[in-house]
Amino acid sequence: MKKITLYTDGACSGNPGKGGYCAILKWKDKEKVISGGDQNTTNNRMELMGVIEGLSALKEACEVDIYSDSAYVVNAFLQDWISFWLLNNWKTKGKKEVQNIDLWERLITLVRKHKVTWNKVKGHSDNELNNRCDQIARAEILKFN
Repeated sequence: MKKITLYTDGACSGNPGKGGYCAILKWKDKEKVISGGDQNTTNNRMELMGVIEGLSALKEACEVDIYSDSAYVVNAFLQDWISFWLLNNWKTKGKKEVQNIDLWERLITLVRKHKVTWNKVKGHSDNELNNRCDQIARAEILKFN
């Protein structure tokens, strides 16, 4: 099983507003950068899209170390919010509907195909690939101006 490192980030100008995402996949000495955006979106949607697009680029089941500065995305798995949401018909502990269900469903399907390890990184610090993802995601926003 290939071991892949995946760095992701999402950004938004206004929330909602114009948004961008980035995924950087690394395998051995190879690197692939995936980015995109949306004219009317939220920061959380862009954070999810970075991970979704990164995992979608994998053509076979892999061992994937995912690095993200999004507590929203990482904690959903590390703190197992996902299981609670699924058991409670996509409702939060406060009985509100979970936001971005369409993207969560896509992400769950992708995660089930791979052996994923989640890693929360501090945003806008000294992590080179996280900073690079942030720059690329922000550059995607400018395409809508």
